[in-house]
Amino acid sequence: SEKNGAELAVKEINEAGGIAGKQIELSYQDSQGESESAVNAYGKLMDWGMEVSLGCVLSGENASVVAAARDDDVLLLTPSGSADKCIDGNDKAFRVCFYDSYQGAAAAQYIKDNNMVDTVGILYQSDNDYSVGLYNAFVAKCGELGITIAETQTFTSSTNTDFSTQVNALVSSGVKLVFIPFYAEEASTFLTQARGKFADGVYFFGADGLDGILGKVAQDPTIANNVLMLTPFSADNPAENVQSFVKKYQEAYGATPDQFAADAYDAIYAIKAAVEKAGSTSGAALASALTSLTVEDVTGTMTWGSDGNTNKPASAILYYDGGGTPLDS
Repeated sequence: SEKNGAELAVKEINEAGGIAGKQIELSYQDSQGESESAVNAYGKLMDWGMEVSLGCVLSGENASVVAAARDDDVLLLTPSGSADKCIDGNDKAFRVCFYDSYQGAAAAQYIKDNNMVDTVGILYQSDNDYSVGLYNAFVAKCGELGITIAETQTFTSSTNTDFSTQVNALVSSGVKLVFIPFYAEEASTFLTQARGKFADGVYFFGADGLDGILGKVAQDPTIANNVLMLTPFSADNPAENVQSFVKKYQEAYGATPDQFAADAYDAIYAIKAAVEKAGSTSGAALASALTSLTVEDVTGTMTWGSDGNTNKPASAILYYDGGGTPLDS
């Protein structure tokens, strides 16, 4: 998704004349989901001539290259490296996505502000940085807000095909909302196995990692009924720029873009704006430019702080009968 979103933005920019009259070249290396491989991939891209980096898809990979980018004076703008610390130690490292602790806390705040429930259950992936980061922030915020956590269950990458024990425990707890801070692939398995076991009206609440859930349950989209997620992007958003992006993406790749594609698309346009403002591809110059810019694109109006985090609004999406309804967040 990220590769496609970035490619689409590059194609548009190049067809419109590039950046300051120069065409963008886009290159990728496979990090294989491993930190060591990510370091090797980063080195190959530097040998190729990389001047600006989209970092890595996964937070752990991103953390493994962030120091090298600092030393090489390369701006690193990751679309999806969301772990709080994965851009630490580099004042030229930024992200387009939300950071994990923001999402976890925002989910708890949404539950409180909308008087959804006073008691929740949690299922999270204990060997995944994204899931653990959201879980920790959610639990801490629930404590502040007086939300009771009645049941907590975990799984790992080696136990992500059988959720029977977790489903039974969560059902027995009687909770009306289960916080599920993990990715759509695992969520589709959990929701399929949980179908018909929870009482009617139970919500399954996650964050941007759930984007694409309808595609994972395409055989029966009602499996995702009552899934609620916070995300910076919805393909159903009627805004003209969003629908233009969705149409172009569908024509190019035969699929509906998710927030990963949208964040990568926006990352390229943010880089364009930074290069134009700085008049340079120096990492230090681009970092200075980025913190003074406001970029409006398909994931919203974005600004960046000196800590590298973006400020943009989150939208709540409720899925039912194969459709996603944007809610006030």
